[in-house]
Amino acid sequence: MSRAGDRGKTLARWLGTGLLGLFLLPMSLSLEVSVGKATTIYAINGSAILLPCTFSSCFGFENLYFRWSYNNSDTYRILIDGVVKNEKSDPRVRTKDDDRITLPGSTKEKMNNISILLSDLEFSDTGKYTCFVRNPKEKDLNNSATIFLQVVDKLEEVDNTVTLIILAVVGGVIGLLVCILLLKKLVTFILKKTREKKKECLVSSSGNDNTENGLPGSKAEEKPPTKV
Repeated sequence: MSRAGDRGKTLARWLGTGLLGLFLLPMSLSLEVSVGKATTIYAINGSAILLPCTFSSCFGFENLYFRWSYNNSDTYRILIDGVVKNEKSDPRVRTKDDDRITLPGSTKEKMNNISILLSDLEFSDTGKYTCFVRNPKEKDLNNSATIFLQVVDKLEEVDNTVTLIILAVVGGVIGLLVCILLLKKLVTFILKKTREKKKECLVSSSGNDNTENGLPGSKAEEKPPTKV
């Protein structure tokens, strides 16, 4: 009975895990919205800036609604909104709050690009820009992503002096270590050869001594007999 009970509990546990996976799978494949990796972008006053936004859905879309909104400490307004009929059509703008805004992207061929181009920037354009998307095909599931725009008088040049100094020091240290290792190997090689040469000299010298002393295994010189 205990084994049957354990098997039943194990089966129930696996069944519960499978049902949870089936429940979470549609969520992992559902509507996603992205404004890129950067959370903050900088632009010069009077220039133009592209605010990126793309969406994706594994279930496709029909009459997808999108909008861009602007928000700072005391202002909120919808900049532009529209509808994308299907995957073969480009966005159709319904309302636009600012004539400086255009939609340069395309939603055809799975590009799903609803980025906006904001021209003639002003310092007052600094703030949060949110791209919102709602997909009726996914039971009006919606998602959004936000990017912060900072309008500046001029872009500051990054001083790389410290970085270059650090890289130079690190490179010098690495080069010095390599030279030390090479020098060590060279000295070791020279010492090894010197020892081998000394050993050969000692062996040769020992052989000569044995020959002169007439030791066993050596060939002594024959001396002529002494005359009486």
